[in-house]
Amino acid sequence: MCARKSSAYQPLTESDAIALVKRLMLFEDTSQLTCNKIGDGNLYLNFHVKETSTGNGYMIKQALPYTKIISESWPFPIDRTRIEDHALLKQRDIAPAYVPKVYYSDVKLGITIIEDLSHLHIARKALVEGSELPLLSTHLGAFLGKTLFYTSIYAHTQHSKNEIERHFSNPDRCKNIEELDITNPLFEHETFHYEPVLKANVEKILQDKLLKLEVAKLKEKFLKKPEALIHGNLHTGNILVSEHETKVIDEGFAYFGPIAFDVGQVFGHFLLNILSRDLEDQEFLFQHLITTWNVFVEEFSKAWKKDGSEIYTANNGYLEHILSEIFTDAVGFAGCELIRYTIGHAHETALDTIQTYDKKITVKQLALSLGYELVIKQKNMTKPVQFIQYVKQTIANRSQHVAIK
Repeated sequence: MCARKSSAYQPLTESDAIALVKRLMLFEDTSQLTCNKIGDGNLYLNFHVKETSTGNGYMIKQALPYTKIISESWPFPIDRTRIEDHALLKQRDIAPAYVPKVYYSDVKLGITIIEDLSHLHIARKALVEGSELPLLSTHLGAFLGKTLFYTSIYAHTQHSKNEIERHFSNPDRCKNIEELDITNPLFEHETFHYEPVLKANVEKILQDKLLKLEVAKLKEKFLKKPEALIHGNLHTGNILVSEHETKVIDEGFAYFGPIAFDVGQVFGHFLLNILSRDLEDQEFLFQHLITTWNVFVEEFSKAWKKDGSEIYTANNGYLEHILSEIFTDAVGFAGCELIRYTIGHAHETALDTIQTYDKKITVKQLALSLGYELVIKQKNMTKPVQFIQYVKQTIANRSQHVAIK
């Protein structure tokens, strides 16, 4: 990968993107190129540049200095490009099958050029449209198990971990994640966005002292437990897929934090998709959730036994203790994710695209109720079977009870 530091930020256009790849000589001089802008440009501008005759191309993304979904006055520093590029390179070294290749970076302009992923689909959209994506959870579990172990305190001495961690000093992004994922959803905030009929459900959450206590404990772990390099924003909108391939993208929130946070985000978004479906159409997503965890445990355990450098990794029972703690905390973080994506600034597409209004409201009430229960009861869910059984029972009872007790 080559890198460059330019002097002044300016947003790219399609013609700028073509000029950039030509200047970098990523194509032959005689190539005829086309460029398409992709997506709505909330946090990034995205372009696909390709050669007309062969179809070969590259993806170009440029970080915006704000987030449109909230306000252009809400700053998102361009420095996240530096963080993202470091994270992509580190994670690709560890798990190349699941991370795109980086060809170029300009941290001043917030530009990154990666391999062409235009043949893949956004996992969130694919799931909403009914794709079952049979290998998604296997790939996600492997990505999590490998990258979280090999950047963790269990694979490094304190000194070598500190050397890695210094490249990912990301206080602004850490603050954004903590506020948007953990703090803001439990306090009245300008970023709230939900249907008025949910007001009573939201007020119960805002007034619940036990919920706030348990979330405060999770927040403390998020801020004070730099176990490994976490993605920090690992939802299905940041995963590109096909029936046979999975790539994790958008690492701009990468940060040294608790392993359970990434795992919990994956759990949370599988649950949001599950809640949006009829009972008979949920089982494959439950299997995705279980497979993600099982493959994560398999890969993490294999790496632990092979390359664990912490002296206590050789002690019988220590790995099992760590995995149990990760699972329990992940359940709590998943609960936070359900609440956030129901009433916060960002919503889960699977919920918002439910066609029948009454059903949509019922499902969102259930998401808030289940999110509440997962946070409160996380310590009681030490094994996947307990977790899955509880969720299934809660969903089965939704017609009788959807409000938070």
